[in-house]
Amino acid sequence: MAGCLIIHGYTGGPHELEPLVAYLREHMSWDIETPTLPGHGETLTIEDMSHEKWLTAAEHTLKELQKRHEHVYVIGFSMGGMIASYLAAKYNVSKLVLLAPSRKFLSFKQIMRDIGGIIFDGVRGKAQENKIYMHYRRKLTTVPIKANVEFLKLVRHTRAYMSQIQAPVLIAQGQQDHMVPYRTAFFLDKEITSKQKEIVLFEKSRHLICLGEDRDTLNKIVHDFLADGTQKDMQ
Repeated sequence: MAGCLIIHGYTGGPHELEPLVAYLREHMSWDIETPTLPGHGETLTIEDMSHEKWLTAAEHTLKELQKRHEHVYVIGFSMGGMIASYLAAKYNVSKLVLLAPSRKFLSFKQIMRDIGGIIFDGVRGKAQENKIYMHYRRKLTTVPIKANVEFLKLVRHTRAYMSQIQAPVLIAQGQQDHMVPYRTAFFLDKEITSKQKEIVLFEKSRHLICLGEDRDTLNKIVHDFLADGTQKDMQ
């Protein structure tokens, strides 16, 4: 049996990854861990959290998985993708999956499109039905500036490890992502030095790629990438 560590994004939680986690649990008998980073989850308490605590928590879970399994896969979404990259560079992981990793962030072009949609729904009195509006509203009202600074520190710290990654890598990115420009995938393709790299772009997906319209295709692609070459006694 293999181990699999799946890391959520900034201000999020394991719920961001539920469809993918459920798919992998259904098709592979892996030991899957989906930790909630300190201060994250359904109720945010990240004001006094540091990026070191987020890295340490994920690192601890990886070490525990490696104690139990020879082969461990790591999947990271958004900020979790940066943490996953950091872990893959430091430890001998079997494969790495990066889902909309926040190496570069804020696609202002897409944000303007989203704001246009919010204004349109607001004029019609339907702002509460606009999922993007509700997403931004939650971010603006619950995320302290100090935590955002820690997020930026984490990105700056982990990006230095990209060139040290040797494990096979799959990078998945939504082309409608309003937080991370989809061209980030190609930037990472040049920065990561692994011999085996694969990039998949999803035309309909935004930043929450595991919950988007392309999630069924994404689930299968991630599964096939990780399962390829996996020995039967690990499944």
